Amino acid sequence: PSSRIKVVGITGTNGKTTITYLIESIIKSCGFKCGVIGTINYRFGDRIIPAANTTPGTIQLQELIYSMGKEGLDYLAMEVSSHGLEQGRVLGIDFKTGIFTNITMDHLDYHKTFESYFNAKARLFENLSPSSWAVINMDDAYGKKLLMRTNANTITYAIDTPADVEARDISSGISGSRFTIISPHGKIDVKTPLIGKHNIYNILAAVSFAVSEKIDLNLIKEGIESVESIPGRLEPIDIEHPFKVFVDYAHTDDALKNILLSARPLCKGRIILVFGCGGDRCRNKRPLMGKVASELADYVIVTTDNPRSEEPESIIKEIEHGFLNNFNKYRVVLDRYAAIKEAICLAGEGDIVIIAGKGHEAYQVFKNTTIPFDDRSVVKQVIIKKESRSNKEESPILEHSS
Repeated sequence: PSSRIKVVGITGTNGKTTITYLIESIIKSCGFKCGVIGTINYRFGDRIIPAANTTPGTIQLQELIYSMGKEGLDYLAMEVSSHGLEQGRVLGIDFKTGIFTNITMDHLDYHKTFESYFNAKARLFENLSPSSWAVINMDDAYGKKLLMRTNANTITYAIDTPADVEARDISSGISGSRFTIISPHGKIDVKTPLIGKHNIYNILAAVSFAVSEKIDLNLIKEGIESVESIPGRLEPIDIEHPFKVFVDYAHTDDALKNILLSARPLCKGRIILVFGCGGDRCRNKRPLMGKVASELADYVIVTTDNPRSEEPESIIKEIEHGFLNNFNKYRVVLDRYAAIKEAICLAGEGDIVIIAGKGHEAYQVFKNTTIPFDDRSVVKQVIIKKESRSNKEESPILEHSS
């Protein structure tokens, strides 16, 4: 099926979802059709299929690509997970392009060692044909290693290292970022509402792909600037309050570090962080996430994520090991709703509240049950209730009549 459609595979620890949205937007700006397979959903035409896995199983994946080709789609942007590569789910797919974002500690519950995790990612590039393209982040040490492990044409991108596609003159604010992209085909001045250095990397990856496809620079710019936000990826919650609230999917220490460093220069007050760690997943990252949180946030509320079969208390104890002596900077609130509520109640003028770990997810997984739970909806509920109570307190007549 992949012989009828140009398949772009994105792999790496962070950034995969955002890059699929950016590529989809660029392709649409050219007047072509693009499908997407990834963590949030699988979509093409009028069809939106909830994602059970970032990379579907072999049979479902081939069926999806076949359906996309049959409907006349030109491109498919898909997230390629390390599990998908290790288990052979993408075998038989002729990737036109492979994109490498970065690699940090994750999924060691499955891969056991970091080197095995990297080797799984590297398979995408080792299997690219000589006529394909490998798009590689040169600011990641493992990106340099990948250059030696692929026979494909290569195009590199970076911020801090010389590369084919670079970002310069970067300026960021609470409303987004401005910068200039230098490419082999010319310059692009970009203005985007996406916040943070990590999103500049994501944009560079998408632009590098577009450059390899010889897409007109004006269409690349149009596609990039049309993306206003990504579900659950440093997603701003629209509230009329003197503080800001963002929901993010960050569930590794590197991803958490990225969003906290992105928020710091934009914050006039305190950064209040709510986060936890998932159960039955890589335990090594739990104290590392605690350490990042204690060092980069002003106040932290540690709570449940998706505990799955583990006891929430035991997960949180492992997170606490990373706080070292910063015990006055955090507290534990097991119930995630109560934790979000406390963060909102603590926030004042100029503060930024970041709720991390679950992002776009609309559920919470416990040992014997899964319950509906969406961080974004909870924030809005809490604020509505908070405003309702404030109005009652400010109006004696209303209080009396109620």
